Amino acid sequence: MIFMGMLLYLSMNAQCVLSGTIFDETKKPLTGVSIHLQNTQMGTTSDAEGKFRLTKIPKGIYTIVFSMVGYETQNHKIELSNQISDLTIQLKLSVNQLEEFTIESTRADEKTGIAFTNVDKSSIEKNNLGVDLPYLLDQTPSVVVTSDAGTGIGYTGIRIRGSDPTRINMTINGIPLNDAESQGTYWVDLPDFASSVDNIQIQRGVGTSTNGAGAFGGSVNLQTNTVNEKPYASFGNSFGSFNTLRNNLKVGTGLIDGKFSFDARLSSLKSDGYIDRAFSDLKSFYTSSAWFGKKSSVRLNIFSGKERTYQAWGGVPYDSLETNPTFNPYSYKNETDNYWQTHYQLFYNQQFKEKWFANIALHYTRGYGYYEQYKTDKSFYEIGVPDPVIGGDTILYADMIQQKWLDNHFFGTVYSLRFQPNEKLNLVAGGGWNEYRGYHYGRIIWSEISSGVEKDHEFYRDTATKRDANVYLRANYDFNEKLSFYIDVQERLVSYTFLGFGVLSNDSVQTVKYNFFNPKAGISYSLSKQHAVYASYGRGNKEPNRDDFVSSRPGTYPKPEQMDDIEAGYRFRSGKLNVGINIYYMIYKNQLALTGKINDVGNYIRTNIDKSFRRGAELDLKWQIHKRLSWAGNITLSQNKVVQYKEFIDNWDTWSQDTIEYKNTELAFSPSVIGGQELTFNL
Repeated sequence: MIFMGMLLYLSMNAQCVLSGTIFDETKKPLTGVSIHLQNTQMGTTSDAEGKFRLTKIPKGIYTIVFSMVGYETQNHKIELSNQISDLTIQLKLSVNQLEEFTIESTRADEKTGIAFTNVDKSSIEKNNLGVDLPYLLDQTPSVVVTSDAGTGIGYTGIRIRGSDPTRINMTINGIPLNDAESQGTYWVDLPDFASSVDNIQIQRGVGTSTNGAGAFGGSVNLQTNTVNEKPYASFGNSFGSFNTLRNNLKVGTGLIDGKFSFDARLSSLKSDGYIDRAFSDLKSFYTSSAWFGKKSSVRLNIFSGKERTYQAWGGVPYDSLETNPTFNPYSYKNETDNYWQTHYQLFYNQQFKEKWFANIALHYTRGYGYYEQYKTDKSFYEIGVPDPVIGGDTILYADMIQQKWLDNHFFGTVYSLRFQPNEKLNLVAGGGWNEYRGYHYGRIIWSEISSGVEKDHEFYRDTATKRDANVYLRANYDFNEKLSFYIDVQERLVSYTFLGFGVLSNDSVQTVKYNFFNPKAGISYSLSKQHAVYASYGRGNKEPNRDDFVSSRPGTYPKPEQMDDIEAGYRFRSGKLNVGINIYYMIYKNQLALTGKINDVGNYIRTNIDKSFRRGAELDLKWQIHKRLSWAGNITLSQNKVVQYKEFIDNWDTWSQDTIEYKNTELAFSPSVIGGQELTFNL
């Protein structure tokens, strides 16, 4: 009761009103400018006349932040009393406007008609103590994160609406990050990368067209390309449980002569991990050099990560959760994962005329590393060595230590062209071409019985090449101040060549090709300045991953997955309260899942499930209780079902597989309730 009384007192204490009008340098009103009271959840956007209004603000001194893509962000300090404070704000075109306009080619806004969440720099910095990036997103709707080592450092995972990382499209500055073959994303390869990120947008569902693999659960777009206009230098360190320690150094020149800038970061992270022996030893750097002209800009990013982590992906057995929750099934002292990855990104942006913007990026990623394992009773046949004969006995198995290596190259280009002939129509055409070359090989570095096993014996080698090309066209049209419509169409071509099982069980080079068409459309309607509704439809297609192909023969490959995504929602934005409600229905055809089935070469494989779905409702709420006190929360209620499928169970008595048929059963790793909340008090 005392707490509720305090909240009532705080919320009733001296309410103020803040209003104003925002113009550009030509005195033209600016629509869609973000207005935010710093260190609060209070904010709004300007209307078609450039006007804004915030009500029920507790009296006090505030810093008001005005921001809009293509314009310099302005901070205004103001003391609010009981009267109305009316402002006139003029925003200047940013020297970084060309880079900021390129963000729009892969991002959604309030008029796009899809579910999304923006995470700004202040929110990232507030929680960035060295954990991997998924842990900085765990308070966003429908997100569940996991950590192998139990500390959020090392190998971490993220699921959106129950969809795993292979179904989440990840990009950095519009360039694909997902591994081309496995389609997953490994943040352990980029430790402390969040310290170089300016903002993030998470799109749930199919989302807008983007580069890289199809988005079945969502998309996460990270942006690092921003200008720090003033020089800076900072050194940060943090420490915590399990001997966790992070150190980083960040420096920047600021904008030199209005044309040049350079930023750099150097980071080191170490942790013993919560799980036994699950240590992490991580290092990374980030550099960005930029030149800005009146109508063009060039930027070069180089960033890299090096990781050594003890393997903890075996998990804790159910019967050990209470008695030994830190149990790790691995005990060999060098059961480690070791990987180096360096990214190169070169961007060129050009404004041809007032209404035309273009950008093109070249990228190259070099990855190299291995994981080491102690294997008991590994067969000599498996490593391609004749069974040794010792004392007249033929030896079939021996303990061995193996290293499985991956040596890969990923390169290509992405581009976009933006045309805005008038205030109502905005057109974006874009696409990309990317190629991946991966070299997989394994070595035996030690064998209990060395007869016939040479030092660093290579027991397999496979070369794979994957090419991915796409083009898309997106149009946003405002019929009037209230009604907006968007349409987005994408064509994607995929070609994958690999070494796999031939028809006669011999290894042979094989190629698969796909052609996907992904249409999307949405509509939004503003009921008033505070209330808006929207609806959208999108289709996504996605190819199987490497394991699906190399575990099967030609003619038995699984089919590509397809999803139709229907969404509708409501948004409420006021000075102190922001509410978002979204309902979704994701209908899958041929979704791939492990069912226990073994194929004709003895491998457990993912099989296509004819019909499955995810449907639910997401609620996202932010409430500014007082100037210094705010609360944010979200909850997702969902059903995630397989309409019908067969489970295959090994029967060792008959040397066959039994089947059990299920109807309307749950999709794995898809909780029906996901929620989170955060109470913040600013000193």
